[in-house]
Amino acid sequence: MTEKSLGSPASARTEAMRGLAATFPLMVSAFPFGLIFGTLATGAGLSPLAVMSMSLFVFSGSAQFIAILLLGTGSALGVIWLATLILNLRHLLYAATLVDHVRHLNQSWRFGLAAMLTDETFAVMERRYREEGNAPHAHWYYLASCLGMYLNWQFWTYMGIVIGTQFPEVKNWGLEFAMIVTFTGIVVPALRSAPFWLAAIVAGLVATLGNALPYKLGLMLGALAGILVGLVAQEWQRRYRRGEKVMP
Repeated sequence: MTEKSLGSPASARTEAMRGLAATFPLMVSAFPFGLIFGTLATGAGLSPLAVMSMSLFVFSGSAQFIAILLLGTGSALGVIWLATLILNLRHLLYAATLVDHVRHLNQSWRFGLAAMLTDETFAVMERRYREEGNAPHAHWYYLASCLGMYLNWQFWTYMGIVIGTQFPEVKNWGLEFAMIVTFTGIVVPALRSAPFWLAAIVAGLVATLGNALPYKLGLMLGALAGILVGLVAQEWQRRYRRGEKVMP
């Protein structure tokens, strides 16, 4: 029998270890991202210190990749800033999904967890809350997932810098295919409700229609459109469900 069925909540340490274990497969699949990013960033002319600083303080794989790609095309800093901002707006959708589960935490906990939230940790925590519900120490599960992904990203970024410096041809190894597989594995299991389906469909359609636009604008517009549609649909769904609860 599980602790949950016995009515005894798991300890903070147990939750943390379980969170790390649940995140480990995604940590393994993330290593090509760090290698490719380190290689592309050094190839774009950034110093190792600048590359590591991006991973340490930005900690957003998609934003870091788009920034490097735009730097390579000579885009203005304003365009790069806007692109990374739009891509990271998807975290609003993540926040709307998780907010009810962390509302009881103090400001320091909420700020820390929000700052370190990634696509992988969101997938892990959405499943954790959906399947097991809330628990007194569930935020330690959350924190362990965040820290696992953060330290993992730093390590593989560093390895990417080293390997990219020593073996510049690594960028031709086709490791970017792992990025597609990983994101597919994250997105598909999350498509369990109408808001997520609508967000995915709208984002895909807009990105496809805008594929020919310069500066990856099609991708940015697709992300923005999907986020807005998902947020509106999720808010409508939440209000509808609240209305159902108050009905006699």
